[in-house]
Amino acid sequence: MIEKPLVMGILNITGDSFYAASRVQDTEAVLARARQMIAEGADIIDIGGQSTRPGSERISQAVEMERVLPVIETLMKEPGLPLLSIDTYYAGVAREAVRAGASIVNDISGGDMDKKMLETVALLQVPYICTHMKGVPETMHYAPGYEDVMREIVDFFIKKTNVCRVAGIKDVIIDPGFGFGKTAAHNFTLLRNLSVFSVLERPIMVGISRKSTIYKTLNTTVDDSLNGTTVMNTLALHNGVSILRVHDVKEAREAVTLFEAYAKA
Repeated sequence: MIEKPLVMGILNITGDSFYAASRVQDTEAVLARARQMIAEGADIIDIGGQSTRPGSERISQAVEMERVLPVIETLMKEPGLPLLSIDTYYAGVAREAVRAGASIVNDISGGDMDKKMLETVALLQVPYICTHMKGVPETMHYAPGYEDVMREIVDFFIKKTNVCRVAGIKDVIIDPGFGFGKTAAHNFTLLRNLSVFSVLERPIMVGISRKSTIYKTLNTTVDDSLNGTTVMNTLALHNGVSILRVHDVKEAREAVTLFEAYAKA
């Protein structure tokens, strides 16, 4: 189990992720961004080679591998490097990324987009972040519907964590998948009821950083949604989250520090 809340910094090796400031592609920009996150106290750096924003276009496993493997190999030479996570739904990318130095596999599809993923992670013997997503990134934003969003997602994780266990995966982290086939109303319901997932006895990760639920509710832009993100992350901490996946490490680390001081008072 995770003893205290962790901060995961997002490192997007893409040209089309929804938050432009998070995109880095050349080696110097990657190193500068990673060094900034290390200095700001990231516990994990999550490396992704393709955008999975709503409406994004899928790239091949080969292209994704070409993007992320050199980055991991470069970062492994950095002093003080925290854990590296690979954000992929391709089993082949997960395998090669772990061989290159990644310690965690973060799969937005929960193993549904590559049927070899779960057996691959089991063989790699690394923690697996299992995300709930309704649909696929290309179309998941088209009128997603649930009869009972909490019940359906809890049921999903009960079944999926058991499948992971049978496959041989020892450490599963659950991510309710904010924005992955969910409306703003669904996302607020998830946030308010995060403690329900404690029945699964698994660490919970939240990735709501700068998403449309925040900036559309505030009638602002993704660039001006940092304060809203901090508010949402603080609510997530209050409701039992173990990992905050964020674009802005410094502010998330401050939220964790203040929350821990509040909890101990």
